[in-house]
Amino acid sequence: MINFFTRLTFLFITYFGFSQSYESKMDSIVAISYNQNEPGISILVAKEGESIYNKAFGKANLELNTPLQKSSVFQIGSITKQFTAVSILILAEQGKLNIEDNIGKYIPEYAEIGKDITIHHLLNHTSGIKNRTPVGDKGFISRTDMSPTELIAYFKDEPLEFKPGENFKYSNAGYIVLGRIIEIISDQSYGDYIEQSIFDKIGMASSFYGSTKEIIKNRASGYQMEKDSFTNAEYMSLTLPYSAGSILSTVEDLLKWQNALNSNVLLKQTSFKQAIKPSVLNNGKKIPYGYGFRLAKLGESPIIAHTGSTKGFTSITFFLPRENIYIVALTNCNCKNVNSIAKQVAQLFVTVPKANKMSSDDQMAQQNRKSIDVPLEILKKYVGTYEVKSNVNLTIGLDNTNQLYLLAPGQTKKVELFAETQNHFFIKIVNAEITFNKNEVNNVISLTMNQSGRKISAKKN
Repeated sequence: MINFFTRLTFLFITYFGFSQSYESKMDSIVAISYNQNEPGISILVAKEGESIYNKAFGKANLELNTPLQKSSVFQIGSITKQFTAVSILILAEQGKLNIEDNIGKYIPEYAEIGKDITIHHLLNHTSGIKNRTPVGDKGFISRTDMSPTELIAYFKDEPLEFKPGENFKYSNAGYIVLGRIIEIISDQSYGDYIEQSIFDKIGMASSFYGSTKEIIKNRASGYQMEKDSFTNAEYMSLTLPYSAGSILSTVEDLLKWQNALNSNVLLKQTSFKQAIKPSVLNNGKKIPYGYGFRLAKLGESPIIAHTGSTKGFTSITFFLPRENIYIVALTNCNCKNVNSIAKQVAQLFVTVPKANKMSSDDQMAQQNRKSIDVPLEILKKYVGTYEVKSNVNLTIGLDNTNQLYLLAPGQTKKVELFAETQNHFFIKIVNAEITFNKNEVNNVISLTMNQSGRKISAKKN
């Protein structure tokens, strides 16, 4: 329900919100899901490498009532894979490895079972190594520190799920093997290599290889939802996600990361292009993943992205190369759909998909749709707030001309409602209708909104 409601709010912004600044539009999108009294979100949008929006909403720590800041540090989960993949490509450019090397050359445990697996197969999740890790298993060993060799021992005896290159299946285990390869070749721990070769080089001063023991300034606490209440996230040793998911960072540092990639500070252009192009299976089929980067489209605009999730944290990065827009959103609760937020923000900068537009004929028909007059005493019964979900309300009001209107959360533009019957209304600017529902004593108790066949209901407060 909430996903449809956020889409509807986006349509309101699209159709009549052109006078709004991008800032207020993005504020509206975020405010639907995040408020200042719950775990929150830090979100940054950059155009041509420069930040145009950078805000934090909600609490970094509920117990201490500490607000999130733009400098808050979050676990970024699987976005870590971008750093692992780029580290491998740096080592390849230095001539210290070849991505076509067999992994048994570096990892003795895979000398036999992995005789056909190359580093390339690990990078694009086509190795066939089963995604069995201490974190991923049911009843996982969350409180136990493990070394990289112990992590590999956990899954090394699992049979391959398919022959290398024959299929695509996301594997944290494969990226754990990549982390160990980095350690063997560089003669450094994975954390030291990442911090010295990437963080220090491009000024990511608020980014860290994960540690639960280290004191990290501005670290956000993680939360999860249980039975409609927030709880502290379950403890997890950050040795476990390792090179597949243990990095901590901020939105501002991740912008530095994207800018460094775009400007070829860390990698040659040819290497980065290799990382962000679709991989090809043995049968010639393309898959929507490169080396540590997911590939998709939003409308007609290409997207280079990755998501992340750990206990108590979710994250996403979006890069729109055609528009030169970068979006990063980090949250400290894995209880809300941050991907939807990032997608809606991205839609502000790309052409609205045709599926979300009315044809000119439909627009004309909606504008010419006949309406009736409804007695004022009936209209007054509809006035009030209607709860879509906790802390998210639609407002129905009457203006000084006795025109009934709708106000979406976070919006200042009133949307006029036109009566088709005494309890059924329609909107002229979008293909949407509202029905007010009454109980047996004729009291208005809820409304139902229908837009292009999708429905939501909201109870009157």
